[in-house]
Amino acid sequence: MTFEKWRDSSGVSRFTWKMEVQTGSGNAVGLEDSSQRENQSDSRWQENQPIRANASSSSVASAYFNNKIIIPEDQQHPIFSFKKLWAFTGPGFLMSIAYLDPGNIESDLRSGSVAQFKLLWVLMSATFLGLLMQRLSARLGVVTGMHLAEVCYRSYPRVPRLVLWIMVEIAIIGSDMQEVIGTAIAFYLLSDGKIPLYAGVLITIADTFTFLFLDKYGLRKLEGFFAFLILIMVVTFGYEYVMVAPDQPALLRGMFVPFCEDCGPDQVLQAVAIIGAIIMPHNIYLHSALVKSRDVDRTKRDHIQEANKYFFVEAAIALFISFLINVFVTAVFAEGFYGRNITQVYDSCIEREVPHASVFNTTNLEVDIFRGGVFLGCQFGLAAMYIWAVGILAAGQSSTMTGTYTGQFVMEGFLNLKWKRWIRVLFTRSIAIFPTILVASFSGIQDLTQMNDMLNVLMSMQLPFALIPILTFTSSESIMGDFKNGRLMSVFTALLAVLVIGINLFFISVYIHSLPSHWAVYVAVSVLVILYLTFVLYLCLSCLKPRETPYVLSESISGTSLDLDSETPDFGSTANASEFGSTPKTPDFGSTAKTSEFGSTPNASDIGSTPIASDFGSTPNTSEYGSRANSSAVEKDHTKRNTSSQ
Repeated sequence: MTFEKWRDSSGVSRFTWKMEVQTGSGNAVGLEDSSQRENQSDSRWQENQPIRANASSSSVASAYFNNKIIIPEDQQHPIFSFKKLWAFTGPGFLMSIAYLDPGNIESDLRSGSVAQFKLLWVLMSATFLGLLMQRLSARLGVVTGMHLAEVCYRSYPRVPRLVLWIMVEIAIIGSDMQEVIGTAIAFYLLSDGKIPLYAGVLITIADTFTFLFLDKYGLRKLEGFFAFLILIMVVTFGYEYVMVAPDQPALLRGMFVPFCEDCGPDQVLQAVAIIGAIIMPHNIYLHSALVKSRDVDRTKRDHIQEANKYFFVEAAIALFISFLINVFVTAVFAEGFYGRNITQVYDSCIEREVPHASVFNTTNLEVDIFRGGVFLGCQFGLAAMYIWAVGILAAGQSSTMTGTYTGQFVMEGFLNLKWKRWIRVLFTRSIAIFPTILVASFSGIQDLTQMNDMLNVLMSMQLPFALIPILTFTSSESIMGDFKNGRLMSVFTALLAVLVIGINLFFISVYIHSLPSHWAVYVAVSVLVILYLTFVLYLCLSCLKPRETPYVLSESISGTSLDLDSETPDFGSTANASEFGSTPKTPDFGSTAKTSEFGSTPNASDIGSTPIASDFGSTPNTSEYGSRANSSAVEKDHTKRNTSSQ
């Protein structure tokens, strides 16, 4: 046993005792707990005291969590407190930025240009479905203290885990390419073409690195900066909405009447594209990590319930704002662009002497982020084009920053990396940036904007690799305890996941038909499809298999007191007892119970009948590993332990 002195975030002196327990697999597991203030005379254990992080400990995904936000008490408003809601506000808005990235903006404007207001109900439904998935993601992070990638690391065998990581990285790369290209196009529009695309990409890389270090000045300042970027999008796209003045009755009818009159294959394909653009796989990984930035006492059931409630309310507000912005963009092009012909648009551009008017000197009238900005300049003046470019810049810049965080969380979680921060940022960012630089250097702006469909297909293919794991873990009692999904919720979300995956597979099948007709292409696609479906089937079967992941204290697993090394066993990878020490030789610290498996239900706690409630709040006398202890035995055991330690 060793003692360490440290100070917490509020400056209070504390000491920590550490002890290593040798598990059956030979891995040393560090156990620690914090005492009361140093000036208190005794070191008695307090009921339900949470395990606190050692100052020297750092989470493997520490980029965003240098300091946690303290949740204030508000006894005057026990049911709902705006003071607490403000403390929980932040992660949901960062998560909502993925619903506003340039890929989504382009999907919105195309929806308005081909179907007018008729697909707004699809946009609203997809946003609601996204809220349900983000709710599951946030609950996983709150209850376990681990984000989705960390849970995957501890639940899947090595090979499937690495394949899953590669699939998620592909989704991140595809999203990053959309975001960086969108930002580069914004620079191109704002400079009237003087900043080439490759230069815009390099600028995006540089300022992303700069902004990412804002969290050194405080987490709240970083979140405030993201909120400022969202405000810019509200103002700029709202300005375009007011300028165009869309037909409000038609807008409301398209939003609340789930029907698309006189819609053909183009409209149906666009509806599928909306769902693929809204529900992004890597965003589910991101949200489960962002909620760890709040100091939630996971040893108390009511605190977990409270955090789940406020995170859901905050996410609903954030996604409502993102939905409004998406509606602004769709309505602008539904009213201003739908039904026009190429001659009308080109003549307007020549009349107003708008830069880049030549993009409409063609036979086919198409619109994307670049042409959309030029069109607004032709119809409503140059100011509209520049304001549009500012909105795209805010969307691209904010999404590239959150994308970088996602890359760090995913890589560090799946691979259990513990690198220095600047190395992590450089490496994870380079994976996505280098392909974008190559594309921007050897392609024209019109080629880049046409890549959006291909990238949406790429991300749609990766959607099962987020939905299936999140449904698996949040439905597992061994992982979520009493906070697991109910039967009705599990069936409902599973059906929705099947629907979304099916829709996206349809979108992929439509895109495959556009590939070159050659036997080699067909063979390659067939092999990839077989491998893809095999892995999806494996994840589905893994979802149905009972999991024996032991209850674990979240603060420990997330890189504090219980810091697992790179050889951490896979907790749910076998149907037998978990590899986390089938029968660990845990020393008896004064308890009357014999040592048993972690996660079993012995008569007394395996770790000395510690009076700390489970993270999952199942019972107030649940120990940190899910075993149950009698309250009187707990008090006797603490007295023995204090006597022995003194």
